[in-house]
Amino acid sequence: MLMEIAMGLQQKPKSSNDLIEAISLYEASIELCPADARLLEARVQSRLATAQMILPAEDYSPLEAAKQSIEGSLKVLRDLGEPAEIAEAEMNYGLILQNLAGANRARIQDAISAYQRSLRTFDAQAYPAEFAVLQNNLATAFLSIPFTGDESKMREALAVQAFEEGLKIVNLVDHPSEYAMLQNNLGNALQYVSSSHRVENGFRALEAYDEALRVRNAKDSPGEYANTLANKANCLSNLPDDPADPDKGNTDNLRAAIGLYSEACAIFGSTGDLQKAETVRAAIDSLEAELSR
Repeated sequence: MLMEIAMGLQQKPKSSNDLIEAISLYEASIELCPADARLLEARVQSRLATAQMILPAEDYSPLEAAKQSIEGSLKVLRDLGEPAEIAEAEMNYGLILQNLAGANRARIQDAISAYQRSLRTFDAQAYPAEFAVLQNNLATAFLSIPFTGDESKMREALAVQAFEEGLKIVNLVDHPSEYAMLQNNLGNALQYVSSSHRVENGFRALEAYDEALRVRNAKDSPGEYANTLANKANCLSNLPDDPADPDKGNTDNLRAAIGLYSEACAIFGSTGDLQKAETVRAAIDSLEAELSR
């Protein structure tokens, strides 16, 4: 019962206090578990890790705690658990490691290995939504590996391939959230990939952002919508108005980008994401200065 209450608090937290209370309830549940209920304790530990990993903090202590919880859970789940719950724990383990890797507190290769273990169960046919999320996570992990030269191009190609693999399985109707996430992130990958086909990739990225915007909107997902608008604006600002004649410049695209940035800036301001609003405002100032030259 304590675990069920904790899950309810975690699903729609009104503030970080709800997550803190959920964590306390999970911990109380673990203390109450009988010594012979190892599987139950592991399941609670796995849920505890998911609350710890999303708890806002100024340091990495919640993520470190989540790593400890999920590792303890996996020791038992791998022996006694059902395939799907093991795969879910591996997916969360990979995400925890990936976040810690950004601060050099874990190896990104270990996160990739956890995602690949999860894919043994969460395949495209039986678990399309989970498969799509894993492909997204794998792609972002590939992009975070610090390679140079040919190795860099290889990881970028693997990332784009992973996004595209996910998009083969999910669709706009049945999996709108996963579809939009993959399209947005595919656009980002195409926009920044090291390639001699920069303009071609840029227009492919625009198509991906437009697909994401078929799902994301200001009412239902304002933060995600604003992120995609800003991503599309950045892409537009670097593309010629006429790809057949790049020397004509990109005045029209710069104006369109400013419009998108302005809408994104207003949304970030209204949702309290002031850092992003400031970043977008700076981008607008830069484009306006470029237009006035």
